Amino acid sequence: MADITRRLGRRHLRGAPTAHVRHHKSGRLVHDGPGLSFWYRSLTAALSEVPVDDRELAMTFHARTSDFQDVAVQATVTYRISDPALAAARLDFSIDPDTGAWRGTPLEQLGSLLTETAQQHALDVLARTSLASALVDGVAAVRERIAGGLAAEPRLPATGIEVVTVRVVALRPEPEVERALRTPAREQIQQDADKATYERRAVAVERERAIAENELASQIELARREEQLVDQRGTNARREAEEHAAADAVRAGAEAARTVRLAEAEATRSLRLAEAEATRKVRLAGADARAEREVGAARAEAQAAWLRVHGEVDVATLHALTGTRLAENLPRIESVTVSPDVLTGLLARLGNGAAGEPA
Repeated sequence: MADITRRLGRRHLRGAPTAHVRHHKSGRLVHDGPGLSFWYRSLTAALSEVPVDDRELAMTFHARTSDFQDVAVQATVTYRISDPALAAARLDFSIDPDTGAWRGTPLEQLGSLLTETAQQHALDVLARTSLASALVDGVAAVRERIAGGLAAEPRLPATGIEVVTVRVVALRPEPEVERALRTPAREQIQQDADKATYERRAVAVERERAIAENELASQIELARREEQLVDQRGTNARREAEEHAAADAVRAGAEAARTVRLAEAEATRSLRLAEAEATRKVRLAGADARAEREVGAARAEAQAAWLRVHGEVDVATLHALTGTRLAENLPRIESVTVSPDVLTGLLARLGNGAAGEPA
């Protein structure tokens, strides 16, 4: 709808780029084109606004097939007004100069024309087609027939209408018929589903059996490997024991040989020490014997010399020497008490001794 503004008794129209505006003044065409903007007086202006953009017309109608079954057809027709001047001359696209609203309903007239024409051609093609064929190939057939019929319709070019595309969305039978038609397919689908389920279960059972066999084979293989492992461990233990025994024997032999060598070395050392000690003792004994012989000889010589000396000395000198030696060997006497008896006896002995000596 055009945008109309009032200003001081005049009107200003601003059209959209997708709207073709025609302005007549006193029967004379003043403005003609899309997206116009101009001033006018409402009392002297006759305005028309024709949309030139692509428009979609959705339609739904019922038809009957050759086997007397009702079907619902859902289609969409896209059209445009290619000749706005012709369309404005054939249909009422005039607008109110004060509000910009259409005075009539031109788009509804166009929709009725297109719907009736399309419905006529769709009914014609479906009346020669069975329900099963219509549901399978009817969409394409109805679309082609409607498109061809609209292209061949003389009223559309005469009104300035151009059909762009035709789309048939669906062909649907009545709900009861549709359910009846769906039943065999559903049964077949259910059978296929059951078959697929059974096959899947069979495959699952087969896979479970294969898995169980694989597990059993794995357990058998594990048991066999465990047996081999036990045998290998026993062999390794025996070999280790033999190696330990051989090592112990080698160590024992080495220890015995070392002990023998140590014993032989100790015996040799002891023998050498004994020989050295014996030699030393023999040498010491010989030295002692020589020393004793020399000492004895010296003592003998000293005794002989002593005897010779005493033999040549007189008796008085000997007594004096004896007294001196006796005095040297006596212990220290602090005081001596001589009784008369002792003194008398001593003097008597001295006197007898002196009388008996030669003159």
